[in-house]
Parts: sequence; structure tokens; C-alpha cells
Amino acid sequence: MPIDVSAALAAEPRRAEIGWDHKDVQLYHLGLGAGTPATDPDELRYTLESRLQVLPGFATVAGAGTAAFGGMGAPGIDVDLAAVLHGGQTVRVHRPIPVTGRAVQTSKVAAVYDKGKAAVIVLRTEASDADGPLWTNDAEIFVRGEGGFGGERGPSDRLTVPDRAPDRTVECPVREDQALLYRLSGDWNPLHADPAFAKLAGFDRPILHGLCTYGMTLKAVTDTLLEGDVSRITAYRTRFAGVVFPGETLRIRMWTGDGRVQVTVTAAERDDAPVLADTLVEHS
Repeated sequence: MPIDVSAALAAEPRRAEIGWDHKDVQLYHLGLGAGTPATDPDELRYTLESRLQVLPGFATVAGAGTAAFGGMGAPGIDVDLAAVLHGGQTVRVHRPIPVTGRAVQTSKVAAVYDKGKAAVIVLRTEASDADGPLWTNDAEIFVRGEGGFGGERGPSDRLTVPDRAPDRTVECPVREDQALLYRLSGDWNPLHADPAFAKLAGFDRPILHGLCTYGMTLKAVTDTLLEGDVSRITAYRTRFAGVVFPGETLRIRMWTGDGRVQVTVTAAERDDAPVLADTLVEHS
């Protein structure tokens, strides 16, 4: 059934109350590989409740990790989930996320773009607490075979890689069990845990969650260029360009600019196969 763009955009936002505490934040950080070495003071700010800060990527898993796809059940959206791909993610934080909190989260279809052979649905989730707005998430969902309806093509967010060596390059190993730990934050897709299911999807073994790679990259940029201070981050976006397998190594290249860090992420063992592209961290 084709997407009914008018109905999808006109639908009332879905509303949910969510809550989290330090254990949810610590579990998310551990799922990104935080805590190595376990006694490193720089790592304790991600793992020890008395020193804890919250990476903005936590906004993608707060409320059991369903925020990114909260609008897929909206009126006018009736698509084959087998044709759905998570194409990109943007998080904008309006102030630092508290370690413990409750918020009202709303989800809606913010835009539908026609890419020819595919449609792109932008699902927006916004969270606010008693003190005001906390974050805005935009998940770009590609739906193969649903394009060609004559709609707007949408903006291009492609970034040109700077024609110079990166200012910093770091390598982040992905533990063999990392997907098993990360999925405890709410993404239970068996693609990331069950070898038999992964083979049905065309992979010889389970793959890492794209949002885990997303969070790992933000942590690496924060620790390398922002003195480990998550409160300096204002926005973070990426396009998912390829898969990562547990046990591989992420090679993260960073170029600094005025209030922004441009990033590329590749799989080191697979001849720098692209993983994340058009990646930008904005900061104060």
C-alpha cells in the first residue's frame, strides 16, 4: 500500500511518558564499550553513579529504545517492514540530559521524501520534562519500493570529506559480546544476536546495532576533542553507510572546525569499508 503522505503528516503526535535512572544510563554506556580500563577516571564518568554524565546518544534509547520508530504506526504509514532501513539519525539536545528523569515524549512523521526508488520517512520524537525541552530525535527511515509518488526529494545532507589528513584518528575495538549487551537497552532485533536469523537476512553472523556504532563514535569524539565533557555537545547526526560485526575495529577519523567536528567511520579490518558517513558533531 502506498504511503498516504497527507494523512501521515496530518496525524496527531503519539504521546508517551518515559522515565530512566542511573542504571539505564550506565547500561547504555557499557553497551557502547565504556569502562575499559574499569578504574580509569575518564571512564568512571560513564560508569560510576557518583560521577555520572549522560552521552546525548542516550536519547535514542530512553524509554526502552522505541523512540526512533515511534511514528511507524501513524495513519498513512502502511509499509512492509522487510523493506525498511534505518538510514540516518540526528539528535539535538536542548540542555544536558539528567542522570535520572521523567519526560513526556511525542512522536510524529515530520516529513516524507520521494527518492525515486525509495521513500524516506523522517520520524521525529521530542522529549520535555518539567523544566522544558530536553531533546529532539530525527530518524530517517528508508522504505524501498515506496518512492516515485511525485513528492519532494528533500534536502541533501551529504558532506564532502576535507581534502587533508584528519586532525585525529582513533581506533575503537568492538567486543565480541557488545551487541548482546547493547540490545539490553531496548533493541531486541534478533539480527544482532541470533546467527540463524542473521543468515536469513543475508549476513554470515549477527551485526552490531547501527545506533551502537553511533554512540561509540560520539563517545570517541567527546573523549578525544571535547575533554570528555558531554555538556558541550549540542547536536549530532550521521548516515548509516555500512555494517559492523562484533569483534571488528572502528577507525574514526575527525576533522575539527568552528564549533563542529566532521567524522568518518570505517571498519579497519575490511579495508576501511564505510560504516558511518556525513557525520557531524556540533558543540559549544
